[in-house]
Parts: sequence; structure tokens; C-alpha cells
Amino acid sequence: MNKQIFLNLPVANLPKSTAFFKALGYSFNPQFTGDSTTCVIISETITVMLLTHAKFREFTPKAVCDTSKAVEVLISLSCESREEVDAIVAKALAAGGTSYEKPEDFGFMYMHSFVDLDGHGWNLLHMSWQPAS
Repeated sequence: MNKQIFLNLPVANLPKSTAFFKALGYSFNPQFTGDSTTCVIISETITVMLLTHAKFREFTPKAVCDTSKAVEVLISLSCESREEVDAIVAKALAAGGTSYEKPEDFGFMYMHSFVDLDGHGWNLLHMSWQPAS
């Protein structure tokens, strides 16, 4: 069974993207952080590698997506409360991110989202109970 998630995201300006995620309150693993990468620790089981475009292209023969024209990825993260959802989105907007939607409340689930400096979509959600499957 899979136990951890490692996301690799291309970024245009590594120092600016690193500062963005620092403003959101995340920490970094210095062992995997350098001139071409920053290792963002989202949780004990989720790590995001921010990679310069040149470094990212070492892992794939395909072109890096132009996120001003197409969606590359939508990342959903659970939060412990509605307040945490709103706080992270507020920090993202204050750090230069954007949002293209308003918060949504489905009763059992509260959601809001932001887009980071490189056009990656981040959806934050808090579930107060699990819907029947």
C-alpha cells in the first residue's frame, strides 16, 4: 500500500516560489533543497518538490505546461477546519497567489482554492463528516 505522496512541480522562479510557500507556513527539507530544487514539507506524508524548468525537464521528455493557457494540475489537500482553509487561502493571496472561485459550502464539506505563482491549482477542503458511499 502506498504511504506517502511526492509531487514534482515545475516553477519559473525558484526563489519566488520558495518564498511563496514559506509565506503559507510550510517548512523545507534542506537535504533536498538547492539551486534547482526546494523540498516543501506539506505534512508527514506529503512532500512537494519545486523544480526549476531545466531540472523538471530532466525527468520528462515532454514540454512544461504553459499554465496561462492550460491546466497542468489540481492538488487537493484536507484541512482540520474551515478556519484553516480560509487562513491558508488568505496567506496565498497575500503572497501573490490568485483565486478564481469563492468558497463553497456543501454542508459536509467546505472548500476554497488558490493558484500559486506558477499556475498550479490548490484546492483546500475540510470535511466535517464522510458522505455515504
